[in-house]
Amino acid sequence: MTLEWRTPPAPIWRVGRAPDPWALAPWEAAAPDGTFGNRFDDPESTYRVLYAASERVACFLETLARFRPDLSLLAELDEIAGENDFVPLGVAPAVWLENRRIGSAQAPGRYAAVGASGWIALLRVRLARACGEMGLADFDAASLFASAPRRLTQLVSREVYSRGFDGIAYVSKYGTDLENWALFEPLRLSEPRSFPIAADDPDLQAALAIHGLRLA
Repeated sequence: MTLEWRTPPAPIWRVGRAPDPWALAPWEAAAPDGTFGNRFDDPESTYRVLYAASERVACFLETLARFRPDLSLLAELDEIAGENDFVPLGVAPAVWLENRRIGSAQAPGRYAAVGASGWIALLRVRLARACGEMGLADFDAASLFASAPRRLTQLVSREVYSRGFDGIAYVSKYGTDLENWALFEPLRLSEPRSFPIAADDPDLQAALAIHGLRLA
């Protein structure tokens, strides 16, 4: 069985906390389950993961998604008929921008394309017991997009890591046209750089518009 992998383009991008967006979070900040609550974190807490993207706009879409307008509010507004319907924008607080920087880097290596058919077939067998324990009827490509249970995609990460890959190549749940990368520790970064984010950054503004947000 062929297990497809890819190498990230140069450069890749990441939005992270100032001053260094490429810094790994300290283990002390992990949740009680030993992870940081992210999709491909290690469920056994032996390696950390950084998340990056091929395009700058994708970084902003991923990190700003938490501020999107509440879905129940949008559903209620949709029930109100009228030609002049108004949907209020969500708000991204100013402190978010003040505390973030955007970084670029190169990340050579082999990154498992877990959405490919070979990986899906392998993971369906390897994670069959875990799926049963979590009450899941099956494992397929859609499982990689699920927000819960997080443990399932974290077990995918562990399976990839155990096979010696440097990380995971995957598409964003905010759009399959967005290519993302999960980078395993130890990181294989070269030429890491860090830049301030201007409020009028075109990619930031594009992400805000897509998510229906405004900066406070």
